[in-house]
Amino acid sequence: MRGGGNTNCAQTTEGPGTPVSGQPDRMQQVQHTVQTHGYGLARKHTYDWVVLILLAAVVVVLHYAPPFNRFVGKDMMTDIRYPVKQSTVPAWAVPVISMLCPVLVFIALYVARRDVYDLHHATLGVIFAVLITAAFTDVIKNAVGRPRPDFFWRCFPDGRQ
Repeated sequence: MRGGGNTNCAQTTEGPGTPVSGQPDRMQQVQHTVQTHGYGLARKHTYDWVVLILLAAVVVVLHYAPPFNRFVGKDMMTDIRYPVKQSTVPAWAVPVISMLCPVLVFIALYVARRDVYDLHHATLGVIFAVLITAAFTDVIKNAVGRPRPDFFWRCFPDGRQ
């Protein structure tokens, strides 16, 4: 048969998840809940969580690290003379949008599917992605040290040099 399909009639299904034998599909009856598999999963991925905590510490240290100080001359003032504006996205909304919203979606999927492995790996992946992005962003910002586009108006609020 093309495609390597099974020609054994006993293996075919009558409907989704119901084999001909009348037995429920094994994949649908096995549930990996937090109560049954949570402790073992946490122990198995201890190193992942330790690395995650260390990465979070690196992000905090990089956030408070002194940046490279660049000389700002008069000829550069045209590029950094934009008016001061409020942030488009408030600082409190960044972690909510980047981490809390996806984790809430993962929890909703966990409630529907009862698979703690999916919940754990998805949550771990999102947190790693956010922390690695923050680390790279802070390293690049500190290494380049370019002034903000509204640098002039922050230094001279009255508009005079």
